[in-house]
Amino acid sequence: MQKITTFLTFNDQAEEAVKLYTSVFGNSRITSTQRYGDAGPGPKGSVMTMGFELEGQPFVALNGGPTFKFAEGISLYVNCATQAEVDELWEKLSAGGGKGRCGWLTDRFGVSWQIIPSMLTEVIGGKDAAGSKRAMQAMLRMDKLDIAALRRAYEGK
Repeated sequence: MQKITTFLTFNDQAEEAVKLYTSVFGNSRITSTQRYGDAGPGPKGSVMTMGFELEGQPFVALNGGPTFKFAEGISLYVNCATQAEVDELWEKLSAGGGKGRCGWLTDRFGVSWQIIPSMLTEVIGGKDAAGSKRAMQAMLRMDKLDIAALRRAYEGK
């Protein structure tokens, strides 16, 4: 058993969220489902918790009622290899939610995500200080991150 697992508490949308997330990411699956019984705060037979994996990383989702809210102070960071991956995840996860700056978005359940190309650290923390500054300034003007535009900014083109 993994020592630390990310636990997401939804009002009553855990099942819907888990189905979306496992459909969006490869190497993902639902690992368990527990339902409320007679004594639970949720309707009998409704989902209480769902265990799931995204890209092999374990998570737990709970239908815990309206008490808990998601906030941008914690987000799920997705390291993307290509622009196509950035584009696909950006559109699928932001549908019904909100698109923010610098690769951040909020899905329709209120969960914050960072959809970040892996090359970002190369240009933001590159050896060319002036290029890194240009890349940082370019990133700060973007919503969805654009790999080609970040490279052009770093290279001064």
